[in-house]
Amino acid sequence: MSLTDTAIKKLKAADKPLKVSDERGLYLLVKPEGGKLWRWKYRHAGKEKLMALGGYPDVSLAQAREKREEARKLLAAGTDPMGERRQVKVAQRIAMDNSFESVARKWWASWKAARSSRHAEYVERRLEADVFPVIGHRPIAELEAAELVAMVKRIEARGALDIAKRSMQTCGQVFRYAIAHGQASRNPATDIRPSDVLPSRKKKNFARVEANELPDLLRKIEVYQGASITRAALKLMAMTFVRTSELIGAAWDEFDLDVGRWDIPASRMKMKTPHIVPLSSQAVTLLRALHTSTGGRALLFPGERDPKKPMSNNTILKALERMGYKGRMTGHGFRGVASTLLHEQGFEHSHIELQLAHQERDAVSASYNHALYLPQRARMMQAWSDYLDTAIAGSVVALRKLSA
Repeated sequence: MSLTDTAIKKLKAADKPLKVSDERGLYLLVKPEGGKLWRWKYRHAGKEKLMALGGYPDVSLAQAREKREEARKLLAAGTDPMGERRQVKVAQRIAMDNSFESVARKWWASWKAARSSRHAEYVERRLEADVFPVIGHRPIAELEAAELVAMVKRIEARGALDIAKRSMQTCGQVFRYAIAHGQASRNPATDIRPSDVLPSRKKKNFARVEANELPDLLRKIEVYQGASITRAALKLMAMTFVRTSELIGAAWDEFDLDVGRWDIPASRMKMKTPHIVPLSSQAVTLLRALHTSTGGRALLFPGERDPKKPMSNNTILKALERMGYKGRMTGHGFRGVASTLLHEQGFEHSHIELQLAHQERDAVSASYNHALYLPQRARMMQAWSDYLDTAIAGSVVALRKLSA
């Protein structure tokens, strides 16, 4: 007789396993400890086999019969149902090994070796928080550009535009790793650019000379006939590439010349976070000389009319105009030139961005470690001042990237 739910519920465990048949090879195995397990007995290639179909009541009588019928169809087609199940499990395991998250973690483990632990941890956190929940489970070889777009738009929707862009860039790196290791054949991240799907922030363009024009500008600053304090301000700006407002408002109590460090307080920074400027030996020499002129006052560059106030923002601009750079160069332009040359010479992007005080911001967190990569940034700033010296002397050589 076929089983019924009522009959199954009345079954009691015995001292030995009890087999209660249903139909077409399906039976319920009642274990001495009380468990009730579905089993299906069948023959394939002349051998008797036993297939587990789950336990009662998690798998009901109707569900057990449905599983048996699905297996019988495979058997009728000449396929061993248990062999088919094993193949499915293997395919699922392979799919998991080739999921975006699995490949991304392998990429990260290889990529992090050349990065600081803090930066590597940040990238890992961003993957875990923003990328894996959306596309981490997908086989990397099957991912399409549209899925990447949906992922970055989800990040952008909460106001984290910079993180959305960087997440797209990181995904591109993961795909390149997958292609190199035979786990994908194409990189869908190259089908689109962040600007195709994400809004752009308005950027104010500041006039700046080209990199090959910098040596001539530096030489003109050296022989500038205006106020010596203005000349010192221009030279310090070239060495440190801080913003004009950060330079002209500099106070002597922000400097430790013995250590070679300038700590700009958060109140004077654009992003309202403190900023450290490692000072090259050339910058320290310049500042010691300047101290003989303005060291008795609070500000490095006091105004002519009111020494308690900093020099005007226009002082730098007017000095550049007098040297023939009207409309071609601004104080802010030194930042762009420095960024271009330092990037071209292979200095770490993260070190340059931190020295420029370009921090990522989003609606969730505005945390920022202003001392990150400080030893590397100090070596970079010294290499930059050395480069400026050679440019002034007319014997420009490539920036020498010192080892970290």
